[in-house]
Amino acid sequence: MTAKRLIKYFLKTAVTIAALAFIVKFAGNSILKQYISYGIGSCKTSPILCMEPEESIVEPKIDTAYRQTLVPQNFPKMSISVPRGFDLVQELIKKPYYKRRRTRNKAIIYLLIQEPGSFIKLYPDVKKQGVKDDYEFISRLMRAQLDRIENVTDAFFVVMKSIFIPDIGNPGTAKMIQFRTEEMKGFINYQLSKPNNYFDCNVFDSRGVFFKVYIRDIGAHLGLNDVFAIISTLKPVD
Repeated sequence: MTAKRLIKYFLKTAVTIAALAFIVKFAGNSILKQYISYGIGSCKTSPILCMEPEESIVEPKIDTAYRQTLVPQNFPKMSISVPRGFDLVQELIKKPYYKRRRTRNKAIIYLLIQEPGSFIKLYPDVKKQGVKDDYEFISRLMRAQLDRIENVTDAFFVVMKSIFIPDIGNPGTAKMIQFRTEEMKGFINYQLSKPNNYFDCNVFDSRGVFFKVYIRDIGAHLGLNDVFAIISTLKPVD
């Protein structure tokens, strides 16, 4: 998802939230939950909407030997090292650096970077609900659950969750984790199930810069430890 598309989705969400506020005021929470379910799905059809990080990993072990096999790639706003065999997309720039026959199902890595405070600037009202920075914004989003909606703020983060988390394959086998290293912290939503693996990585560096790395791993070649090695190479480029 490009930065422009992300902002477009966020603006659409603002209109949706205004409608949700109207429903809460005149209809109540039960109708609010039904309204959202009709629009974005239920816990049965979209299990990710009723999930939260089930594990917290501190200082995951990085395979330095594997990291040395990754190919460094530089973009105007960020750099990352990735495995061979993937197309690489950041905003409107595409770098297919490993030639292969074009197929409908291609291994690809999508990249997004946002400066510190980007999410809070888009939705300043969340500060009134105790959300002090972008990391807490994403944390609330990842922990939002459809079956726990009690007010408009809860509904807002559930709707945002449905927009922000891309396709991760079979939602019934998806997992969500939280992680922290000395230099980074964030959340990974993933599915390890052949024939393909999917990883949605939401990463903050020590300065509060946000990176989103979405990996569609055709052929299921990557594991979670491999992905930790990949995202450990993320850096903003001034």
